[in-house]
Amino acid sequence: MKGMTPMQSTSSAQPTRALTMSTVAFTVCFAVWTIFSIIGVGLKTELGLSETQFGLLIGTPVLTGSLVRVLLGVLTDRMGGRIVYVITMLAAALATFLLSFAQTYEQFLLAALGVGLAGGSFAVGVAYVSRFYPASKQGTALGIFGVGNVGAAVTKFLAPFVMLSWGWQSVALIWAAALAIMAVVFWFTTEDDPVIVQRRKESYQPKSLLGEFAPLRNVQVWRFALYYFFAFGAFVALTLWLPRYLIGVYGFDIATAGMVAAFYSVPASIFRAYGGTLSDRVGARTVLYWTFGVSLLVTAILALPASDFVVAGINGPVSLHFALSPWAFVGLVFVLGFFMSLGKAAVYKHIPVYYPQNVGAVGGLVGMIGGLGGFILPLLFGYLNDVTGIWSSCFVAIFVLVAAAFLWMHLAVRRIDRQPVGQPA
Repeated sequence: MKGMTPMQSTSSAQPTRALTMSTVAFTVCFAVWTIFSIIGVGLKTELGLSETQFGLLIGTPVLTGSLVRVLLGVLTDRMGGRIVYVITMLAAALATFLLSFAQTYEQFLLAALGVGLAGGSFAVGVAYVSRFYPASKQGTALGIFGVGNVGAAVTKFLAPFVMLSWGWQSVALIWAAALAIMAVVFWFTTEDDPVIVQRRKESYQPKSLLGEFAPLRNVQVWRFALYYFFAFGAFVALTLWLPRYLIGVYGFDIATAGMVAAFYSVPASIFRAYGGTLSDRVGARTVLYWTFGVSLLVTAILALPASDFVVAGINGPVSLHFALSPWAFVGLVFVLGFFMSLGKAAVYKHIPVYYPQNVGAVGGLVGMIGGLGGFILPLLFGYLNDVTGIWSSCFVAIFVLVAAAFLWMHLAVRRIDRQPVGQPA
């Protein structure tokens, strides 16, 4: 395949069709992947779970979806995204169907591990879609594909009403059916990517499995992974945690909390496409600087707890009260979600440019670490709630995470700027 570009041997309609169907499929997968953000709230009461147990329950699907991303990415590099995508969706649909029969906390955790396979579809889609586009358009294409994150908003909009009307079991059954149907539709409306087609013509001999993982030794890959741990991991964590936060802090009911949380998920998903286009135009590094800078400011404000205190006034003690109103909170979270969406796209702009032959492995690792953020952070949020008793402690954790990513990026950029032109950033 020497000298072959992703666009060779494809008709003009194939890239658009591959991108469109991959995005739709990822939307359905993401809706399934975040199903516990809604049904988990009801299960918390039904099973009498602590905050930490609740965090583990909603984070378990994220754990599976993260850990399988490297494996699925490598399989996609070797076998092609079309077949791997379909198998992944069917397996996740089966697990979601079986979820409806769970009764104990342990059974829910086991079912959640299977549901999490839906999240692994991201690594498959990135490797599959990128092979249809040249480097100059990959940022935009992968940004559009990432819009599938809006599936979280679909779950938050619809699942509360389904759950309140027919019970949480109906949510699992309907979401499982939707994913199975999507798998069938995807198979009959897409084609194998041009790299796989070319390999068949050339009797391609794949490199060793160990060779697929060679780029993962680069520190740069792990730096990208930390960026994604925030941009995507914290996004998923907040997607899962916000309904619980809104109910606990502002007294919203489950339907209202789900709707408001969806308004966070929508900009954090849709604007990812704009983040990809912006990364193509001004550079991913610039986009990441803006992402981290604004996120530091917003999380610093959100981290401030509601407070009552007394100060010495001119005429005696003065009592003061500070608390973010519900709409001020929603507005700040909206801003945070918007810049997270830009950051997610900027991170993945780097990967097919610097690692064109290992998009699946590298993209899988970065996606895995990012996804682990979606598992670890809800656990941390629940633990901080139990230990501190302060709701806004979750945003303190995110502030520290953003600060660490920002500092590492800036130090790396300063070092690289002193190196010869062409070194990765």
